[in-house]
Amino acid sequence: MAQTTTEKRERLREQLLAWALTRDVETKETIADQIDHLLEEVLHQAPDTQAALLRLDADDDDERVVITGLGLVTPFGIGIAPFWNGLSTGRSAIGPITLCDVSDSACKIAGEVRGFDPHDFMEPKEARRMSRGSQFAVAAARLAVVDAELEVGEWNTERIGVLVACGSTSYPETEQAIQALLERGPQRVSPFYIPMALPNMSAAQVAIQLRLRGYISSISTACAAGSQAIGEAASVIRRGEADIMLAGGAEAPISRITLASFSALRALSRQNEEPARASRPFDVQRDGFVPAEGAGILILERLSHARERGARIYAELIGYATTSDAFHLTAPDPLGEGAARAMQRALHVAQIDPQQVDYINAHATSTQVGDVAETLAIKQVFGAYAYSVPISASKSMFGHLTGAAGAVEAAASVLALKHGVLPPTINLDDPDPQCDLDYIPHTARQADVQTVMSNSFGFGGVNAVLVFQQVARP
Repeated sequence: MAQTTTEKRERLREQLLAWALTRDVETKETIADQIDHLLEEVLHQAPDTQAALLRLDADDDDERVVITGLGLVTPFGIGIAPFWNGLSTGRSAIGPITLCDVSDSACKIAGEVRGFDPHDFMEPKEARRMSRGSQFAVAAARLAVVDAELEVGEWNTERIGVLVACGSTSYPETEQAIQALLERGPQRVSPFYIPMALPNMSAAQVAIQLRLRGYISSISTACAAGSQAIGEAASVIRRGEADIMLAGGAEAPISRITLASFSALRALSRQNEEPARASRPFDVQRDGFVPAEGAGILILERLSHARERGARIYAELIGYATTSDAFHLTAPDPLGEGAARAMQRALHVAQIDPQQVDYINAHATSTQVGDVAETLAIKQVFGAYAYSVPISASKSMFGHLTGAAGAVEAAASVLALKHGVLPPTINLDDPDPQCDLDYIPHTARQADVQTVMSNSFGFGGVNAVLVFQQVARP
C-alpha cells in the first residue's frame, strides 16, 4: 500500500534516530534536536547512511505487489477488449448450450466461450493432450504476458511462478473417458485422461508452454479458487520466492454430469426461454446461477521490479483475506458472518477504512440464499456506508465461471479502476426487499474510483476477498 508523505517522514525520522544513537550524543532529546543536521549529513556527507535510507523506500516497493497484465478468455470473447466492452455496455453473453446434449437437462443455457480455437495459442498436438480448461488457461496466460509486455528468457524464467486455480476436476473429459470405458472397454480410454483431469494440470500446462521454471502450485477451493490464487500468489512474491506470478483460474465445467448434479441441488437457473435474462442477482425472480466457462490470468509483479522494467501498472493488490464459514457443504452462512470476516480482514490488511472503498464487485451468483447473505455481510462490514457504496454483479452478464470466477471478476475490478467506469447489474427489474443496496442496476456508471473490493465465496464455506487500489506515479 502506498505511504503518505507523513508516514514516510515518520519512518525517515525513526531511521535517523536509530542511526544517531550510534553517535556521541547525551540524550534522546539531544538527538531529536539534531534531526535537521542529521538529514543534511545523510543527504550530502554520509553515503552509506544515504544508501540505507534509499533502500528503505526500495524495501517498501519490494513488499508491494501490482497488476501489470491481464489475460481473459470469457463468454464475451478472447481478450480484454470484448470483455470490457460487454461489461461496460451491460450486454449478456449467455445463450443456449451447444457443448453437450441438453435435451433432458433442466438447465439448457450457459456462458460458453464461442469460437475459441486452441490452435491460436498452441500446437495441435499439445492441444489434444489438454483439457478444455487447460487450453483456456494457456491462452489466457499468453494473452496476459503479451499485455504486460513481459519477456521471458533464461535470465528470468526461474523468478516467474504460476498459480492457477480450478474449482474441480475436468468434468467433460471425465464424462468422455467413462463413456469410452463403458461402451468400448478399458483399452479405449485415452492415456491422456489422467493428465487432463488432474486439478494441477492447468498450472502445469501454463508453466510448460511458457517455459516458466519458478514457483508452481494450484488451488481448488470451488468458487473462491480464482481469488485465492491471486491472493496467495502475492504472498509468494512478498516472501521472496518470485518477482512475477501468473495467477488466476480456469474452468470448463459444462457437461451433462455437472448440469445434472447442479440441477439436482437446485442451484441452476431454469429460465431457459430467455437466456439473456436468466442470471438476475438480487432480483426477486432469481432462481439459481447460470454455468459458464473461461479463464482469467493476472500478471502479479513486485512493484520495484515493475518500475525497473517500465511496466504499465493497472493497480496494486493491497488487501487479501480468506475465512471459513464452517457451516454447510453448499449453503453459505445465512447471516453472512464468514463473508463479513473475510471483508473485514482484507480491509485490515489493506490498512484502510470501509468508507475508502469506492466499489464492490459482488460474488452474487443469483441464488436466493447467497445474494441475501452477501448483502447482510456487506451491511455488517460497511454499516451505514453500505447504502452508499456502489456494488454490482458481473455474473448477471456472463454467468458463473466457478473456479475461474474470482480471477475474471478481479480483472473486471481492475478494469473498473483503470477506466473509472462501474459495470452494472443487469436484469435487476424487481429488487428483492432483502437486497436493498445500490447494485448499479441496468447501466454502467462513471465514477472516481481509487479503491475496489472483489468478493468470492465457494462451496464448503470458503470466503476470499481482494482489495485493489490505484497506484500513484513515482
